[in-house]
Amino acid sequence: MPGSPGPTTGTSSARSLGQLASEFGLEHIGSLDGIEITGVTLSTGDLHPGDLYVGVPGAHRHGAEFADQAREGGAVALLTDAAGAEIAKESGLPVILVDSPRAALGDVSAWVYRTNEHAPLLFAVTGTNGKTSTSYLLEGILKQMGLVTGLSSTAERHIGDLTVVSRLTTPEASEMHALLARMRESEVRAVAVEVSAQALSRNRVDGLVFDVAGFTNLSHDHLDDYADMEEYFQAKLPLFQPDRAVRGVVSLDSPYGQRVVEASRIPVTTIKVVPPITEGTDDADWSVEILDEQAAYTEFRLSGPEGRSLVTRVPMIGWHMAADAALAIVMMVEGGFELEAIGQALDEDGGIVAYLPGRTERVSGDRGPSVFVDFGHSPDAFLNTLKAVRRFTPGKVIMLFGADGDRDTTKRPEMARVAAAGSDILVVTDHHPRFEDPETIRKTLVDAAREAYPEHEIHEVSPPEAAIRAAVALAGEGDSILWAGPGHQDYRDIRGVRTPYSAREEARAALREAGWAE
Repeated sequence: MPGSPGPTTGTSSARSLGQLASEFGLEHIGSLDGIEITGVTLSTGDLHPGDLYVGVPGAHRHGAEFADQAREGGAVALLTDAAGAEIAKESGLPVILVDSPRAALGDVSAWVYRTNEHAPLLFAVTGTNGKTSTSYLLEGILKQMGLVTGLSSTAERHIGDLTVVSRLTTPEASEMHALLARMRESEVRAVAVEVSAQALSRNRVDGLVFDVAGFTNLSHDHLDDYADMEEYFQAKLPLFQPDRAVRGVVSLDSPYGQRVVEASRIPVTTIKVVPPITEGTDDADWSVEILDEQAAYTEFRLSGPEGRSLVTRVPMIGWHMAADAALAIVMMVEGGFELEAIGQALDEDGGIVAYLPGRTERVSGDRGPSVFVDFGHSPDAFLNTLKAVRRFTPGKVIMLFGADGDRDTTKRPEMARVAAAGSDILVVTDHHPRFEDPETIRKTLVDAAREAYPEHEIHEVSPPEAAIRAAVALAGEGDSILWAGPGHQDYRDIRGVRTPYSAREEARAALREAGWAE
């Protein structure tokens, strides 16, 4: 976790390596006598003296190749497979042998950090869109209830009042358990965790059992990691099994929601927006009715079993934000909170109090065009956010976006078509090209938009610093610019180098240069 104190620092009393091997029935090479471990890590960059270093086979190299570096950094032992043990045999480190280091990582980390002892209330949120929003809203409401909270999201990790920048949507299992140990020291009582499909496929939440798991929706994304939508969907389902969660809350606002309910092996309750977003959906246990939409908030009524209900506001635009907030509230009810107590806390504050970095975040002032920076990077996210921006735009809607390089290429044409359909002017630029040619990425987007809407006004501008200035030049009072993709991120990935960059600051600078005061 860059910028934070070491994740293992002060989070675990020493544990006997011999006891670890004995309790898990693991073979070992070398003497374990007197060796104690205080942390677990996959990365020599995060290593602290006393750590157990885990050598995992990768796509190009085996982590055990770095055993000498780990020993020099203070690692006291290596956990790896037979191939890793052979690679690291000259390192001098005692070796714990497992068949799959990654599969063992979660349970071993839980044991080392004692995260199953006095665990906080754990909430997990999965889905294509809305994971981050729901997690932040959940954390915000928990704070309004007076709890010390923790958060693990795409954007940030929170340990009480401490904020740390995230590297992965869901951290590796060793980091996740270290994070929970830090939270225990800070007397955190409830934690909201974003759980991606990749996290479930790659064992990143192993060793955890969530009190409540929530499902937002499923739409086209991540087909660079999964062969098709069915495989992507199946990757989500393990979260709704007894070894992963106790209870579940499932939104029926996408067609996959009912399938999650049918496949779940834990008790689940359901929720949907009314009138329904998805045709033909079954009745849900809870319903969300949009009552009022303003530029500063969306008001909604949440109604549930036994005539229970509450009316509150979420400080974001769009029905989908109300749906995320309602999902968060029902997850809290399933976690043991009384709906009436939640309603009272929200009433006292005039609604939900939460800040979502880079989620339809307005970065403009009172004069000139409204500029929103958003993290959305899928067709469905574009569709919902453009509709929300359109509702409060008396003038033109200008859409500015690019596409990730070295990521799911199959969604790019649909992203472009949706962007063109929902905007008056489209500006195509670069995002994270990574090792792809940015010009080729832009051409795919422009060609798809022009094929679908030949008469649409489309501009291709690179780099994004120039693109936002071009968009501002095309806008006037009463117009809106939606810059989708970068959101909260503070860098661009260009040929593997993370170049410092802030879309929010670039947008503000472009407005100032155009004469619009913030």
